[in-house]
Amino acid sequence: MASSVGTILAAINAVYFEKWCAVAGLLFLGMALIPCFISRSPITTAMIYLAAGLALGPLGFGLIRLDPLEQAALLERLVEIALLISLFAAGLKLRLPFNDPKWWIPLRLAFVSMAITVGLLTLVGVNLLGLPLGAAVLLGAILAPTDPVLASDVAVNHPRDDDPLRFSLTGEASLNDGTAFPFVMLGLGLLGLHDLGANAWKWISIDILWATLGGLGIGALLGAATGKLVLYLRREKREAVGTDDFVALGLVAGTYGVAVLCNTYGFLAVFAAGLALRHIERFSTEKANESEFQPEPETVEVPTDEEKVEELYEKLATDEKHASSFMTRQLLRFNEALERVAELGIVVLLGGLLMGITWTNSALWLAPLLFFVIRPVSTYLGLIGAKDAQCAPPLIAWFGIRGLGSLYYLFYAIEHGLPEELANKMIAIVFSVVAISIVVHGISVTPLMNLYERKTESN
Repeated sequence: MASSVGTILAAINAVYFEKWCAVAGLLFLGMALIPCFISRSPITTAMIYLAAGLALGPLGFGLIRLDPLEQAALLERLVEIALLISLFAAGLKLRLPFNDPKWWIPLRLAFVSMAITVGLLTLVGVNLLGLPLGAAVLLGAILAPTDPVLASDVAVNHPRDDDPLRFSLTGEASLNDGTAFPFVMLGLGLLGLHDLGANAWKWISIDILWATLGGLGIGALLGAATGKLVLYLRREKREAVGTDDFVALGLVAGTYGVAVLCNTYGFLAVFAAGLALRHIERFSTEKANESEFQPEPETVEVPTDEEKVEELYEKLATDEKHASSFMTRQLLRFNEALERVAELGIVVLLGGLLMGITWTNSALWLAPLLFFVIRPVSTYLGLIGAKDAQCAPPLIAWFGIRGLGSLYYLFYAIEHGLPEELANKMIAIVFSVVAISIVVHGISVTPLMNLYERKTESN
């Protein structure tokens, strides 16, 4: 802990506390107000955060000075926390029952298209970048996952949003942050940094089967148990009211910790926990034959004083019909707020780090190759034969936004002994590709989504 504190102090370059207060204040105010001005423009908040990071980096004001190699452990933890918050929120948003055909698209993208992407990037790494096989597999696994945080503009807007495009992209981005892990372990194993077992038996049995299925199972079990316990206490005992933020933090941290201790994938576990909570709400709502609670202005009197507001809150939180809906809504609001803060912090850090590394010209051709060739090819191949793949496949292929997942796996590999020469090369490639993705996909998201929505409405 002491070393982490020292690292943070070094990162701010010994500037006055007041300066950082001013910077933080401006960033948070911008987070609150900027979306009002850019909602119809081809600019995203992530692009603005990236520019702010560039300004605060070594070639700007010099307030951010971090070495990705020396501080890889700290950076890994920061990105890890941001991903966990986002994955839990994504799970809470996906309300469709598991037997709905729309689930097949994100599942195919997260498993089949993911594997194809890693394979194609491995070929590029070996033949065009001159990497050894293990490093090429690792680079493919790092760049393959799409991002649940930076893809918020193309994600589902609310739990009842079942738009095929948004649902597919949200589900894919949430799942493939876990399904990329086996390929990361394979790459590390081929580099001699992880035990794959004789004939890869350990990799197949532990890193693929147990870690994936176990993570999903642990998350679903803990999410369902927590949700049922909280609802029981609220409905039957009128207890545990007003603790939604602690429930969210406790479930995310507890699920992740238990999953990792059991040698499973914590990202999948946290996503499954969010899904389990949301599906408890759906089952409860369907059983009561009620829709998710939406007070009607003409029938619900708006309280005018704090005491009545508290009474209304407790009534909704403990109501037999609406308690589950109210709980998941409060949890989602809290996590979405945390998610926005996490996006701000990580993307600003990325901008600051970007100018402290050696930019690689490889990214200038690798990024277009990934976005315009590898991603579309893997998407279409992964969806071959899918009867329900009618949700704008070209847009699914295009919006393969790279972001926090790639950064996490990069720092994870560095922390697991990636040789310094390879680490520096991958840092330059991954940082550059992620930054290009933020800008290119950010510029295109508003006009393309507006076009898609007009086309959907006309049909």
